[in-house]
Order: sequence, then C-alpha cells, then structure tokens
Amino acid sequence: MSPETAAVSKTKGANKVGPRHRVRLMLTCLCDIYFGEVGIATVRVLEHMGCEVLFDRDQTCCGQPPFNAGDWASARQVSGLTMRSLLEAEDPVVTPSASCAAMVREGYPVLYEGLQHPQIFELGEFLVHHMKIKEWPVTTKKAPADRRVAFHRACHGRGIGLTNEQEILVGSLPWVHLVRFKQGEQCCGFGGSFSITHNSISAGIGMEKLHSIIDSGAEEIVSGDMGCLMHLSGLIKKNKLPLKTRHFAELLAEAIGE
Repeated sequence: MSPETAAVSKTKGANKVGPRHRVRLMLTCLCDIYFGEVGIATVRVLEHMGCEVLFDRDQTCCGQPPFNAGDWASARQVSGLTMRSLLEAEDPVVTPSASCAAMVREGYPVLYEGLQHPQIFELGEFLVHHMKIKEWPVTTKKAPADRRVAFHRACHGRGIGLTNEQEILVGSLPWVHLVRFKQGEQCCGFGGSFSITHNSISAGIGMEKLHSIIDSGAEEIVSGDMGCLMHLSGLIKKNKLPLKTRHFAELLAEAIGE
C-alpha cells in the first residue's frame, strides 16, 4: 500500500458477514461535492460484507465530461491520476456510480492504448455477482418505517450490462415495497452537460418521469447513479413535488446494526 492510500475500513469490531476481500473505493465528483453520505454508506455496506476498503487520495475526476464532449486530450489529462492510482493495483475497484464505472470500463480503453477490461465494478454489480449476495443481510434491531419505492435504472448502468442487481438488494429489505410505474426504463433527462445545453428538454424528460412515479403512489425514488438523483432531486425541489430521492447504498446501510 502506498503512503497516499488510506485504509478507510475499520476492521476491528467491523460487522463482517461475508468472505474477506480487499477493494479500492472510487468516489466520484458528485459524491465528493454533493453526496458525501453515499460514500459513507458505500464503505459501511462493503465492510458489512467483510471487505477491507482502501481509498486512494490521488484519484480525481474520471474524465467523463471532456470525453463525452470529444476533448480526449483533456480527458486524458483529467483522468490520468485516477487511472494510475486505481487501475495499476491488483485489487478490484468498486464505485457507487454506474456512470463512472461505465467511463472507466468503456472509455479508458479508448483513451489509453493497451488498457483492456479495467477491473472496476458498480457497487450493486459487485455485491450480487462477485460477493454472491441475493438477499441483503439485515442486522439492525430497529427496522425503518415501511415505504413505497420507485427504482430508477440509470442509462449508464444499462450501458455496462446492469439489469436488476440493485433492485434485488433493495427489494430484499422487508420494509421496502418496490412500485412499478409507467415508462420505467425512460431516461431521467440529465445527460450531464445535456441538462445545461438543452435544459428545457432535459427538464421536460425528467418531469414526465416524475409524474409517472407520483401516479404510481411511490413516496421515494431510489437509484444507483448520483447524476440522476441530483437532476431529479432538483426538479422535485423546484416544483415542490411530494417525493424524496436516495441512493440505494443508503438503504442498505440503514439495514446494518450499529
């Protein structure tokens, strides 16, 4: 382990219920700036499954914004530290963002010649396919209130082959009732910089989805992508809609006893 790499996993006294693994945590720009609670929840979730979680402070933005804009030179400059700090190690990289996982998995082999199949996994994907978790092990003695949840599947998740991994975990929580709604596969409308350059179209797409969710009777929107959650949360607040948004890692974390 390099001096710059911090082990954020508190193994002494950790509630480990699964096999031992060592993983590197890739936080994202949105997590760093807006969703710190998602990073904390992700660490708790991974520790709960017996993982030692390492966090490399050298990581920066994954480089997706300039990559999507076609400025690949800037994308290499932005993503260089992240690529080296995370992908040169042998440990698998786990991130609570389907968007950033997609960028590293699909974009980095384009940016960096010779780099093939980066070992990075979205959190739900890692838990279900690599930790073999099909039902979340609840250990809390104080169950949260029952809730009706609409699950939003992010476009980038589908792009890297995710299906219902996150929903399997959330749906196994005894106090969660997953609600189906019309056009469940529809994009939230965010699209990164698209929401700025085409803000009225972006907002219109998001509002259409939100109204479908409200009609379903759901009280909360849960997703595995913070970009989608930021966009939908902004529309909810602006239009005073009766909905809350949360990352699925937060729901799993609250099911863990102290």
